[in-house]
Amino acid sequence: MYSPCRALPRNCRTSASCFHRFLRCCVSVRYLSTAKPEASTAVDPRLGKVIHDEYAHVRDHYETPKLPVVLAHGLLGFAELRLTPGLLPSVHYWRGIRDALEANGVNVITTTVPPSGCLEKRAEKLARGIADAAGGREVNIIAHSMGGLDSRYMISHLRPSNVKVRSLVTVASPHHGSSFADFIFDGIGTERLPDIYKILERLSVETGAFEQLTTKYMINDFNPRTPDDPDVSYFSYGAMVDRLPLLSPFRQSHGVISRVEGPNDGLVSVASAQWGSYQGTLVNVSHLDLINWTNRWRWMLRSLVGIEPGFNAVAFYLGITDMLAREGH
Repeated sequence: MYSPCRALPRNCRTSASCFHRFLRCCVSVRYLSTAKPEASTAVDPRLGKVIHDEYAHVRDHYETPKLPVVLAHGLLGFAELRLTPGLLPSVHYWRGIRDALEANGVNVITTTVPPSGCLEKRAEKLARGIADAAGGREVNIIAHSMGGLDSRYMISHLRPSNVKVRSLVTVASPHHGSSFADFIFDGIGTERLPDIYKILERLSVETGAFEQLTTKYMINDFNPRTPDDPDVSYFSYGAMVDRLPLLSPFRQSHGVISRVEGPNDGLVSVASAQWGSYQGTLVNVSHLDLINWTNRWRWMLRSLVGIEPGFNAVAFYLGITDMLAREGH
């Protein structure tokens, strides 16, 4: 959905005309619109506000929050990954999203935490990353998947004196755990688990995060001892998809979660994603769509038969920062 392009000069990024030229350079024309699509107002008891195509197109104008925005990645994530330095372009977790936010004048901070480390380690690294980049300024955090749990732990337990969080927006974070994590651990069994952990540790893969994603840990342990900070505004979004492509890595997890928890994005259920002020459920959006990792070939084939995409991750995050600006953050 988002194609590589040259970044705008910094002195041009706050200009509305430069911003829209940047978007037209980087985003396919079919995703751009000069009018804001009407948002769905349908309500489902499980889904809250159902969002069908509110973020299908990039608008001409978005408000810019006054505070820096921290982008916190999820499980097995990274800020930037260089596979072959100097030969191939680096891979970004927030694919094209940071560039679009900065083009709209947002001060963006990306952090990196241990990909599969325990919440305690991930939260400590998150706090250090924010402290180093923000210099004591208040920040907003937008967190995808497990990044939302890292942020909650940091805010409630670490309370670093040099990190001041004004708001936390979580996107498909498993606040109430994952039935797929339960499924995996039940299938492995307690007898084989130590051997599997030893193999992963030999491969330098940390294992602390995995068991912390179970529903038992989140509901019985993490949530009761991790209360919200009354000085922080908490917002959340969930997503759901009915069917996944044949080769999707989330086909099995989607089926397991559907049977146990109901609607989900392939990895996190709508029910588990709800925390604080729930902003709504994005429809026909997968866990990877949420960070702009949509398969381009799939969208190209669908467009050939007249099916237009109903979600643009760039428009979504621009919409979140617009909301934060309007909330005074």
